[in-house]
This record gives sequence, C-alpha cells and structure tokens, in this order.
Amino acid sequence: KKKKKNKEKLEKDDEDEGKSEDPNLVSRFRISEAVRKKLKSKGIESLFPIQALTFDVILDGTDLVGRARTGQGKTLAFVLPILESLTNGTVKASRKNGYGRAPSVLVLLPTRELAKQVFEDFEAYGEVVGLTSCCLYGGAPYHTQEMKMKKGVDIVIGTPGRIKDHIERGNIHLGSLKFRVLDEADEMLRMGFVDDVELILGKVKDASKVQTLLFSATLPDWVKGIAARFLKTSKKTVDLVGKEKMKASTSVKHIVLPCSKSARSQLIPDIIRCYSSSGRTIIFTETKDSASELAGLLPGSRALHGDIQQAQREVTLNGFRSGKFMTLVATNVAARGLDINDVQLIIQCEPPRDVEAYIHRSGRTGRAGNTGVAVMLYDPKRSSISKIERESGVKFEHISAPQPVDVAKSAGVEAAKIIAEVSDSVIPAFKSIAQELLETSGLSAEDLLAKALAKAAGYSEIKSRSLLTSMENHVTLLLEAGKPIYTL
Repeated sequence: KKKKKNKEKLEKDDEDEGKSEDPNLVSRFRISEAVRKKLKSKGIESLFPIQALTFDVILDGTDLVGRARTGQGKTLAFVLPILESLTNGTVKASRKNGYGRAPSVLVLLPTRELAKQVFEDFEAYGEVVGLTSCCLYGGAPYHTQEMKMKKGVDIVIGTPGRIKDHIERGNIHLGSLKFRVLDEADEMLRMGFVDDVELILGKVKDASKVQTLLFSATLPDWVKGIAARFLKTSKKTVDLVGKEKMKASTSVKHIVLPCSKSARSQLIPDIIRCYSSSGRTIIFTETKDSASELAGLLPGSRALHGDIQQAQREVTLNGFRSGKFMTLVATNVAARGLDINDVQLIIQCEPPRDVEAYIHRSGRTGRAGNTGVAVMLYDPKRSSISKIERESGVKFEHISAPQPVDVAKSAGVEAAKIIAEVSDSVIPAFKSIAQELLETSGLSAEDLLAKALAKAAGYSEIKSRSLLTSMENHVTLLLEAGKPIYTL
C-alpha cells in the first residue's frame, strides 16, 4: 500500500510539474481572481499563443498589430487585457463611471454574427468585474440601441455601418475613449467598409490618449495604411502567420472529391454520416437559393443567408449552438462571422472564387484546440482546385464519394449504439418473437441481427454509386485490354 501511495504521489507530482512548466497558464498573467474563476468555469486554464504573446503588450498600454490564423483565440486576446486595464490597470483612474457615461472601448467588426460573439465574450467576462457592454448592428431597431447608450455603457461593439450612424446621430461620444479595436480588418476591406472605418477612426480628436489594437489574418495595403495612420509609431506587431505558405488551419483535414451539381443532394447526407462523427456540420453554398433548396432536402437542417430576417437568423444560430439541429446551410454571410468551437465538419459545395474564402470557411472547424474535417466538392469538368491548393499551401486528400457499403457501416455503428442503450426491461416483451424469428428465418443469429441493424439504420438495400460522378445507381467501369482499342 505504501508503494502504491508513493507511486500515486509521484504521478501527481509529475502532473503538477507538467502544469508548472506551461508558460501560458492563466495564473502566470496579471488576470484578476474574478476573471480567472470565470475562465476556469469555461474550462480555460492556459492562454492560446496569440493571447499569451499580446496580453502584456496590451495591458502595458502599447498599440498592437496582431496576426493569427482563424480560430486561434484572437477575441480573448483583446477582451482579457482590455478588461484588466479598465478595472486594475493604467486607465482605471480616468475611466468614466455613472449613468450616461460615454464608452471607454469601441470595437469594430465586419459582420453582425461576429459582433454578437465578441459582445458575448465582453459581457460574460465583463460582468464579473462590473463592466457593461452593448452590441450595435444593422437590422435591429435604433431605439433599443439608443436607450442602452443613454444609460451609459463601458464597451461598444458593432459593425462599421451602424456605429457610423450612431456617431452621426450623436448617440456615441468618443471623448472618453481609451481603446479602439479593429478585428478582422482585412475582411472589412473585402466587404467595402473602407470609408466607414476611416471616418470612425478619424472621429477621435486626441488619438494620443487612445490605445489602438488591430487584428487581421492578412495585411493588404489598406490594412497596412490604417496601421500607419492610426496606430502610434511605438506600436508592436505579434505575427503568428509570418511568411508561411500554409495559411489554412493545420488542425483541419482537407478533403476534395468530384461531384456533379445534380448529385449533391444524394451525396452530402452520406458525407455527413461518414465524417461528422455525429457532431455539427456547416455547409457552404454560393447562392441564397441553393442554400434554401439544400436545407429543404436535408432532414434536420436550417438555412442561413442574407434574405433571412435578423430575428430569424438569431433563432437559427441559437438553435445550431444549442444542438436543436446539427446541420447549418449557409452562404458566405456566415463564413467569417461564426465562432462555434465544436463544429466537426465543413462542406463546401463548390470551390470558392478566391483562396481567402476557402481558408475562412474551412476555418470554421478545428477551432479552440479541436480537430475537424473540411470537404470541398468540385465538378471535374468545370472546376480547378490546383490554384487553391497552391496558394493556400493546403495538401488536399483526394477521395471518391463514400460508397454505399461504407455509409451503411457508419450508420450501423450509430444504430448499434442506440440498440445498446435500450433498457433490458423490454427484452421479455420481444424475446419470444425473436426466438420464433430465429427459428423460422433460416439465418444465423449474427445475420439476423445484421438485418435488424440495417433496418434500424434506415437500410433495406445497398445501392451502387459512381466513383467518377458520385451519381447513385451508376457503376464506374475500368476497361483494360492487351492491345490498342480504336474508336471511330
């Protein structure tokens, strides 16, 4: 017993030693106890690299340009040090308090979905240190947003268009601003927010009193220009991307397979069954109509695109997050805005128009330390995937469509789990029928159980599928001959 106790103690010491060697442990940073507890409640014990490398820079009051791949925790990289600075840091003494106070922080983001997710982080961690936030975006009533700001808020998060409108209406005063943050700056450029962003940044009269943080996956000329114009010359850069060719997430398995447009509705359910591990799936389409059409064909799925009203969009996203349905069919409107950590599978119905779009979409999985799968369908007669592979640095795994036998096996595994969970209390009611069936069927117990699993999984027969086009009830033939074959 003594030896066993000593062994357990050694193992515990080894665990503690392993933890103490982690330089990114939350306890190693100037994070208040209340925020530490909140992080722990969310299962966060260590900071991600972008968070760890930028924390002290931001908390010490230095302007920052931050670069990291999508899904690597950029949001908390500015949320945590900003909250600490406002409550325990250098700007605490000059921060406004009380009813009607002007905001101390302004955060700009390109999409309403991303704005809402950043707001949720500021709200979750801010409430434990007594700071309030509001989120401003188009499609929501002005009056409700105006009332929140009249009461006074510490942090304003929003999209450039709606923030600009509120500034011009006199609802947002920037005289007390301590921080301004541009997140996903390259996406703001792509979405046409150049003028709005420059106007908003230019509204700050005394920029020397404001700390500016810019986060962007890429640094096109406009983003570099913004950094040069609006960030102090003493700014620092934390770059986790650098000149690496591989820009897509390294925690994602990238797969491509040929598929004609007419075969998508038959193929996609099988891809989900084989690669989603019963987790969440996001499917990207190029048009709103195709998103709605595909969502209508896939049981248990919902569509998300620009024609859907804001209230319904929020209901849809909340349902997807909470697991009420497991498949979301979206247009590019959701490509950068979604931040859901446990998405297992991404399906792109066709190659996107540019490499960045592929990187952003595939980056919706494999987030926050998880792994994921990104599957891209393409028509071999029309599409070329070599450009995406070359420019993103991704090495695609080329596969054929899941064959019906493989899909059936995956379905059988799920059916077996369901059957194993059935209470033993039902056995007496069905036992005599099972015995009679076993005696009269002429099949072995294993074969009979296999048929039962097939039925439970929704199979009564196995269909064939083309290896070339993924069409059902088609068979690919390979013809070999010992002499030349001539055609007319």
